[in-house]
Amino acid sequence: MLLTPSELDSLTRLIHRSPHTLLGLHPLGDGTGLVGRALILGAVAVQVVPVHDRSQPTFDLLRLDSSDVFEGVQRSTSQVYAYDLRVQWADGSVSQGRDPYSFWPTVSDNDLHLFGEGNHLRLYEALGARVLILDGVAGVAFSVWAPSARRMSVVGDFNGWDGRRHAMRQLGSSGVWEIFIPGVREGALYQFEMVDAQGGLKVNTDPMGSAFELPPQRAAVVCDTGRFAWTDGAWMERRRQRDPLRSPMSIYELHGGSWKKKSASESLGYRELAGPLIEYLRTTGFTHVELMPVAEHAFYPSWGYQVTGFYAPTRRYGTPEDLQHLINALHTAGFGVIIDWVPAHFPKDAWALARFDGTALYEHEDPRQGEHQDWGTLIFNFGRHEVSNFLIANALSWCERYHVDGLRVDAVASMLYLDYSRKEGQWIPNRYGGRENLEAVEFLRRFNHHVGVQFPGVVTVAEESTSWPMVSRPPWIGGLGFTLKWNMGWMHDTLGYFGRDPIHRRYHQNELTFAMLYHGHENFVLPLSHDEVVHGKGSLRRRMPGDDWQAFANLRTLLGYQWFFPGKKLLFMGCELGQSSEWNVNAEVDWGLLAKGPYHAGVQRWVCDLNAVYRAEPALWRGDYEEGAFRWIDTGDHANSVLSFVRTDRETGGCLLVILNLTPTLHQAYRIGLPRPGRWIEVLNSDAAIYGGGNQGNAGGVVSEPVSCHGLPQSAGFVLPPLGVSAFRPARAGGSGGTLGG
Repeated sequence: MLLTPSELDSLTRLIHRSPHTLLGLHPLGDGTGLVGRALILGAVAVQVVPVHDRSQPTFDLLRLDSSDVFEGVQRSTSQVYAYDLRVQWADGSVSQGRDPYSFWPTVSDNDLHLFGEGNHLRLYEALGARVLILDGVAGVAFSVWAPSARRMSVVGDFNGWDGRRHAMRQLGSSGVWEIFIPGVREGALYQFEMVDAQGGLKVNTDPMGSAFELPPQRAAVVCDTGRFAWTDGAWMERRRQRDPLRSPMSIYELHGGSWKKKSASESLGYRELAGPLIEYLRTTGFTHVELMPVAEHAFYPSWGYQVTGFYAPTRRYGTPEDLQHLINALHTAGFGVIIDWVPAHFPKDAWALARFDGTALYEHEDPRQGEHQDWGTLIFNFGRHEVSNFLIANALSWCERYHVDGLRVDAVASMLYLDYSRKEGQWIPNRYGGRENLEAVEFLRRFNHHVGVQFPGVVTVAEESTSWPMVSRPPWIGGLGFTLKWNMGWMHDTLGYFGRDPIHRRYHQNELTFAMLYHGHENFVLPLSHDEVVHGKGSLRRRMPGDDWQAFANLRTLLGYQWFFPGKKLLFMGCELGQSSEWNVNAEVDWGLLAKGPYHAGVQRWVCDLNAVYRAEPALWRGDYEEGAFRWIDTGDHANSVLSFVRTDRETGGCLLVILNLTPTLHQAYRIGLPRPGRWIEVLNSDAAIYGGGNQGNAGGVVSEPVSCHGLPQSAGFVLPPLGVSAFRPARAGGSGGTLGG
């Protein structure tokens, strides 16, 4: 026996950190030959069989003591060569294949260096489970970061889930463990078994896993995400050339499991979703769909916001290739895809990221920094290079592997503030004594920079609810670098206003006008999201005051105000048909409402026409963030709760006049100043009968008169329908123009 007793003990007890240095073929120290070793449980006899160089002899490995370690020497050469292990088993059967301990590391020194400094932008090509062919041998390279683990093994359905069969090697001081296992194929199930920093045995899933079993099962699935044949090249090229800030963006927010169902308990899969979703988007006219988190999550009621597999689409709706099919189909049909991305926190599941190697690896050790008390989740340690690298590479992987057009970043405020939802004494100040999370700020700036550089045209959207400055401004001038920011203030004020009885609205008109005082500070999205129709808040329809007629009129006007106000648009599924009940993640949108009277179908038709006018009128989107593209006509008629404003496209000179009457009172010949003379076509009127309204309107339009009003030399008398919003544009030369709902 050439192994020392302590080396043999380290192999049999699985405590050697680099078993590759003992197992496999190695030159003898005196240069007179080779020693071969293998650890094969249950083997009766083992032989080394040369693969390429047939001049080398086959030789036997002999069992050492009563262990499962076999060792042998051959003297014909001291040059290591490729070989198979031929194994005879107790039942007399024989198997033959390449030795996992005969391969060089599949993670390069450069990979380890980049990862260690936090700059490996394609980390998903270095860690995880990668299908490879090495020296003509197909197999899978497994690698995982766990610096404090005492031992790491791959266990799976290919080795009986036995951690003794494929112990991994630790690559220097990087904390990365690695092994290439020949013969493992795509679709294999696997996990990592380790002895953690405390000496306990635990089994964890792969943080970099590209696919997982159907929850509540936890195993990762070997998956090659690079095989899909994309056909969206034209879309991707247009995206690279498009300026998202000067383009239309009306977003339909959707939860994959509760939009439409095949049965009460079964949702549509990614592939099944493609056809009906594309048809619905064509009907309703949205430009983008936003998918609530699609990354794997064990706890379905978290809606996807407690992620256990950051690099994998949830298996509930299909495979990674199925999601690629859905996004490819949406792109070829002309629709963008935004996904929710959740880098703020992760759940405490001990088999996922929490205390992964027995230490606070991804999170902070101190709960004053590392735990969200409200949510029962853990906070990423953004100051650790490998952790920030894990997250930034994750964002880039969704852009690379799945061609997503945007990442909406959840809970940004909770990342920015060390005292977020904490009382005095429950948080630790930064190095300057402040409450700002400086590491999170740097992380967000780097994330936005890399997404913008690597994938031009992809938007990043911050759900940020505070007054943190310059969220959507470039990092080089002190901003965080997001493309867009949700305007939570607009949402709160607007819903508060529309929830009031109209008799009280005269005292709160500032709630609708205040947003323009700070509009120029950020690039805003106007969200009416899932958060506004759950947890007892009521659906949008239920939040509107009055009887059915008034409630639906209010709802149509609310949506009209959202579409006509500066900023990109987001609406949660079901709101476009005035769903009566709150969103229920276990049910589908209440599509049956469309057959129940005119109101629900009318709201849906209204949204369709809003989107049609929105896309057709550059005044409604090209100047969203340009000074002078929005102008109030009148905000002073508090007594009648009437507001009017103009949206202008400075590039073409086109404009749109918007008038809101926010009480149930019909106004005849209500005079409003006009920025230019001539006929103004009524292009939309929320009170039209086709929307479920009373059909009060302006008979297609009005003609200006040289009567000064609101500081303008021209004006006209308008019919203002009760609880309604109307939009007008100047008649174009050579025709009167078209009317929708006039």
